[in-house]
Amino acid sequence: MRLLMNVLWFILGGWISGTLWLLAGVILAITVVGLPWTPAAFRIAGFSYWPFGKVVVERDPGAVSLLLNILWLILAGWWLALHHLALALALAVTIIGIPFAWQHVKLAVLSLTPVGKGIAEV
Repeated sequence: MRLLMNVLWFILGGWISGTLWLLAGVILAITVVGLPWTPAAFRIAGFSYWPFGKVVVERDPGAVSLLLNILWLILAGWWLALHHLALALALAVTIIGIPFAWQHVKLAVLSLTPVGKGIAEV
């Protein structure tokens, strides 16, 4: 079932989200200032491509992670979270879209503070 949902997700727009996160990671890597956020963007890209059967887990957050997350939240995190929440609301209108809406909610939470978080298989 996980494979079917991931394939449907990918075909119906997950590839767009994943590719945009991948592109954001490349742009962050090119700018030396954005380099600390690059691994988080790449993790979110992979999660955006195949979100079913995966959960967001807290890793050992340190002081640097906290500082990077605060900067991320102010500069980009809340915009990205609002985007994913708007998509979740649109998908939740139909019963069929509810599982996909839940994945966007997970992406919204991850978009707020991505540094110090990991993705784990269920």
